[in-house]
Amino acid sequence: MGETYAAAGVDIAAGEAAVERIKGKVRSTFRPEVVGDIGGFGGLVGLPAGYRDPVLVSSTDGVGTKAMVARAAGRYDTIGIDLVAMCVDDIVCQGAEPLFMLDYISVGRLDPDMVDALVSGVVEGCRRAGCALVGGEMAEHPGAMAPGEFDLVGFAVGVVERDGVITGEAVRPGDVLVGLPSPGLRANGYSLARRVLLERAGLSLDDELYDGCTVGDELLRPSVIYAPAVRRLLGDVDVRAVAHVTGGGLVGNLPRVLPAGVDAELDRRSWEVPRVFTEIQRRGEVDDAEMARVFNLGLGMVVVVPEGDAGRAVELLREEGHAAAVVGTLVAADGDGREVHLR
Repeated sequence: MGETYAAAGVDIAAGEAAVERIKGKVRSTFRPEVVGDIGGFGGLVGLPAGYRDPVLVSSTDGVGTKAMVARAAGRYDTIGIDLVAMCVDDIVCQGAEPLFMLDYISVGRLDPDMVDALVSGVVEGCRRAGCALVGGEMAEHPGAMAPGEFDLVGFAVGVVERDGVITGEAVRPGDVLVGLPSPGLRANGYSLARRVLLERAGLSLDDELYDGCTVGDELLRPSVIYAPAVRRLLGDVDVRAVAHVTGGGLVGNLPRVLPAGVDAELDRRSWEVPRVFTEIQRRGEVDDAEMARVFNLGLGMVVVVPEGDAGRAVELLREEGHAAAVVGTLVAADGDGREVHLR
């Protein structure tokens, strides 16, 4: 009997079954600009009406080793939310309205139930972000990945008026930093979190980490999606810069939006650091500087506004469901600056 693709580990029928199961969910994210249906070789999306001089903004990202936690827990329905957050919350930093997403799922063996759960999370994330999921790819990689292994990556595109692009050029000393809280790790720092909690502390995902919250519940807490709230600010307050706090933490991401000669001073007392970070620091004996280099420490997004607009920015963000607060200020620095000081 001759060789077959199935004998090599690729199940075409399972892939077709998975696609059929997710079609309705994917269609539920479509915006009016989506042209046609899923199943073609490319997703077609028109530009929204009303833009005079539109600029497209794009970003790509993944969920990192958070995928390993999802696999170990057998819980796949929320990690897609993290994927959307990582992508759309990047492009909103330039002021862009998220338009559409594409996802890519690679697996060792294609399981329609797992794929359905993964895509369901992406669909939910797109609904929260207000963007369409217009296509994607599922790839079965026997031999390269073990059965049960998967990786999840995505690509987002948004649009902004050319004269509305947030560049950070208007940032000045005296401007105020408004923080949007993150209740957990989002999708960053998981290599250190897993090393501390699962290896050094010897905890299992079912063990209690604190106050009735298991390690698995905490590590699989889905990311907050900030893009719609940040978009709400535009046109109402003078948003001078936006920093998405991902890998590199506060000290690695805030400098990306600061001009030369400006430092950021953050007041640690102005926001609550979620318990997961104190548990990681305590159990791993991680010093303060390393924590700040790796984790968001409870701030997933920081918006720079003039001092006179800070109150209005906080009010609007709270109306959008975020317990925003003024968390610091920008100050003149000697030399190049662009440093973050946690007081």
